[in-house]
Amino acid sequence: MILLSFHGAARTVTGSRYLLEVNGRRLMIDCGMFQGLKALREQNWKPTAFEPRSVDRMLLTHAHIDHSGYLPRFVREGYRSAVHATSPTAELARFMLLDSAHLQMEDAEFLNRKRKTKHSPALPLYVADDVEAAMKLFRPEEYDSWKQLDSGVSFRMLNVGHLLGSAMIQLRIQDGGRSVTVLFSGDVGRYGMPINPDPVPPPESDYLVLESTYGDRCHCNEDVNSQLEILAGEVLSRGGILLVPAFAVGRAQQIIYLLQLLVARGKLPRVPIHLDSPMALEATKVYEKYRGQNRLPEEELRSGGAEGTLHLVHTQQESMALNGMSGPAVIISSSGMMTGGRILHHIKHHASDPRNLILLIGYQAEGTRGRALQEGARAIRIHHEEIEVAAAVAVLHGLSGHADHHELLKWLSGFPPPKSSFVTHGEEAQALALAGRLQAERGFSAQAPEMGQQFTL
Repeated sequence: MILLSFHGAARTVTGSRYLLEVNGRRLMIDCGMFQGLKALREQNWKPTAFEPRSVDRMLLTHAHIDHSGYLPRFVREGYRSAVHATSPTAELARFMLLDSAHLQMEDAEFLNRKRKTKHSPALPLYVADDVEAAMKLFRPEEYDSWKQLDSGVSFRMLNVGHLLGSAMIQLRIQDGGRSVTVLFSGDVGRYGMPINPDPVPPPESDYLVLESTYGDRCHCNEDVNSQLEILAGEVLSRGGILLVPAFAVGRAQQIIYLLQLLVARGKLPRVPIHLDSPMALEATKVYEKYRGQNRLPEEELRSGGAEGTLHLVHTQQESMALNGMSGPAVIISSSGMMTGGRILHHIKHHASDPRNLILLIGYQAEGTRGRALQEGARAIRIHHEEIEVAAAVAVLHGLSGHADHHELLKWLSGFPPPKSSFVTHGEEAQALALAGRLQAERGFSAQAPEMGQQFTL
């Protein structure tokens, strides 16, 4: 008997956690942290529906925190088996998880110091030692190579083009006298994007678990270069600062490349572009190490052909110096949804100037500061202080690392209808819309599972 249950990313985007049970053995796909709304974040503190020590193996699709960020806590609670991931995912996960632990420890210390907590004392979800324990469990895997997990269960990882090292995972399971294949899409990338390759076509499978971040959205007719040229050009021409909250892994590298490409082509003035994210600096090194897995040669990854404009911010003192800086200039800093990180300090100090622009370049989850700005908020809370936002706010959708519904259907164009498909990793409206589209346009049996729901395959 094969059972599949959903313990995260069910009618919401974050917290990807799927459990496969095969003849008494348990296999977990992804171990993500819930982010955004308070009700979701509180899920991180609740015991999982199954004992961590009861899981026999784990597979990670990629390193983003909503797919890997709960792993150190899971290890702290008793998980001791292998974590299979591509080599780039293992390397990126290390400093992403350490950064996550650092931010949680900082938040707990701040709350205890200011006595702004209902808990005594406030505690982090996990600490750096938990991350180190988790990293010892990683087993690096190559793309497109079948690997035997247990008797009757094998898997392979295929490049899905979302992030360096990202993968869809296909499992081949012998269940009694039948052979069953299950495909987990992970986060599906886009076509023709800078840096990341196109996603490879999905292999035919009996069952499909499919993401739906933009399941009812179209990135159509979004000329990223032209939009970025206009938006950045306007703010820089009036002496303002372009503030870019960016995911440190993947998105920061993309926006740096595109901005410097516009500078090199004479479309933007040569102004300082400050990258203020220690994690983004580390991620860029990993991108350079695995440059065979991205579209760009090493020298272009850093400069985009506009040498001398990029300023790497290493220390806290250098970061603080940017708070008193005048424009024209660009500051790129994490986190991308403004849930933490150095970007909060820059927004806090520069949001009051109407010459400046806050440019949102990635998905903004419900309950985050980025989502509030995207929906028109003119004040946000940072460090328990209300910050008025006089700066302009704009959204650049075209840089998203997630396929829209057209691209998802293109990706599935050669994929025969499976016995059943499960649409996840999308807010309820997005997941239900994509499930309906798969049924109407492709003849799929599709549904959007709810949290905790279990199916027999």
